[in-house]
Amino acid sequence: MDARSAQEVPDGDPDALYRDRESLASATQAARIWSARLENDARDFESAWKLARIRYWLGTNGLPEQERKASLELGVAAGRTAAALEPRRPEGHFWMAANMGALAESFGLRQGLRYRRPIKEALETVLALDPAFQAGSADRALGRWYFEVPGLFGGSDRTSETHLRKALSYNERSIITRLFLAETLWALGRKEEARAELRTALDAPLDPDWAPEDRRFKAQAEGLLTQYSR
Repeated sequence: MDARSAQEVPDGDPDALYRDRESLASATQAARIWSARLENDARDFESAWKLARIRYWLGTNGLPEQERKASLELGVAAGRTAAALEPRRPEGHFWMAANMGALAESFGLRQGLRYRRPIKEALETVLALDPAFQAGSADRALGRWYFEVPGLFGGSDRTSETHLRKALSYNERSIITRLFLAETLWALGRKEEARAELRTALDAPLDPDWAPEDRRFKAQAEGLLTQYSR
């Protein structure tokens, strides 16, 4: 990187800005910094996977609805870049899959069909590389994959439960995993177990590293418990 290009990178500590990601201004500035760094150095693995991660946040929480799909697509591209740069590291594979999953879940059947197999393959790669990555995040995401995908295309609520319980073995206080497990158990007809999982999610403390996400998951768990208690 020469002096001229270095000056073009926006100011700020992107990691600190990411920690303040509930502020849209902070999140978008972090994305700009990591994007500029990657443009200046196409082999910058750290910027690539962190760009994929912030693009996922912006595409699922931060941006107005009409801008979310584009952010997730940029996240897929950044994750793919990271995975190509360091194929033996889990970060790129995981955040590529996360962005694909959000696209598949939120933007229609075409997106779901397009990304169904690549999501599963990327998450299985993470499991092969480091099953404990981010406290079992690949098992949790695979649990969700098996829940969301129709049985005709490989989905299975029982396999979903298996992966989610494996994820809990890494972090039994994971609010999102309890939430996902509750939905899977409800689909399996185990209604009281599902309600118990939601109560556990509501009682769990916020993870300091994932507090913005956890607050949203607690709100979802509260709404779901109300629905399941009718």
